[in-house]
Amino acid sequence: MAIDLFELLKIAEKNKQLPTVIAYNRIDGPGSSLDLREFQQSFWTLPQMPTDINFDQTMGWSRNLPRTVGITINTGTKIEAHPYKKDFISVNSVEYKSEVFSKHGQVLPSKENWLLKILDIFGLSGVSFVLNNLQAGTRSAGLGGSATAATGVCILANELAGRPFSNFQLIALASRMEQDMGVSITGTQEQSNTIFGGVRDYIWFPWGIPGHLESGFGMSIQSELISPDNYNELEKRIVVFHSGIEHSSSDVNSVWRAALLKIDGYKLHKLKLEIAYLFREGLRLTKWNQVLISIRKYRDIRTKLCEAYMDGAREILSHALDNEAEAFPLGAGAGGGILVFSPNPASIDKLKQIFKGVYREIPIKIMSKGHELFNITPK
Repeated sequence: MAIDLFELLKIAEKNKQLPTVIAYNRIDGPGSSLDLREFQQSFWTLPQMPTDINFDQTMGWSRNLPRTVGITINTGTKIEAHPYKKDFISVNSVEYKSEVFSKHGQVLPSKENWLLKILDIFGLSGVSFVLNNLQAGTRSAGLGGSATAATGVCILANELAGRPFSNFQLIALASRMEQDMGVSITGTQEQSNTIFGGVRDYIWFPWGIPGHLESGFGMSIQSELISPDNYNELEKRIVVFHSGIEHSSSDVNSVWRAALLKIDGYKLHKLKLEIAYLFREGLRLTKWNQVLISIRKYRDIRTKLCEAYMDGAREILSHALDNEAEAFPLGAGAGGGILVFSPNPASIDKLKQIFKGVYREIPIKIMSKGHELFNITPK
């Protein structure tokens, strides 16, 4: 039996209290792509975990496991639940100017229906989810926008259905729907970021955490690396530019995945584990030069594995290197978003002036939450 939300949402609409979630994007760095299924499974081995990991701030036992650091930023997607025709469901994207709809229980499992299918999975009816980006021009900037949207839809649908799924199940659901419906190649990094938020290290456990009953794709151990009180120290050392050049992220990710099947490629990918750990520790201990070096090493490996990763980023990289900084194309480098980092805040200020009027700067603030809910009354 469907959960008919039509009447409740009509009242909420009248009172201007529509159920809403704001789901935030992330900046990635060394460790990105290790969250893809193939990478998690290729490099995971049974670790010698301490009895109480909460007292092990270094997480040294995990340095040879796949991991990713996510940095939540104030771009993302606002999703509102509106009343819709009884017995029907809809997903409406304001920025893409598109809508898909169907009678509940009859949603076809196709690429264009991937978000609509999530509503159907939760058994909802009489509702339309309206999606709107928080910042124009960031929908394909390598910030994890599609995964953010899927996870936000999962979060809001879960709330309206009475919270049947755990956080880890929502991560798995959002990830699998995006990849299995053919939307893009994805892992669990962006989805985890939207659930947990902040500046966090994620250690991936593709089959569940040893000794814990809850298991399944999407499990991780998370550590906060920088507290909200110290976000400004990182913010003044980073800037995100948009190159204006986009290419296919699936093409880049496909090349990286194919390299796993070759000895040289496998060895290069495996080097990422240690570099990602050094990036983690650099952020946690505010060793900014270590952060810079880890970004450089990780970018070099990614470029050796696929030259197209740097398309559109080479001029920014050249100027960054001349100013004690590093450039790191975000995601698979396909959306045009490029992170620039320097241990010296003055270098970032100088690069902003150099690129003013040449490349668009995407203003960012680091967020402590991956999402925010409004006007929620669980079923």
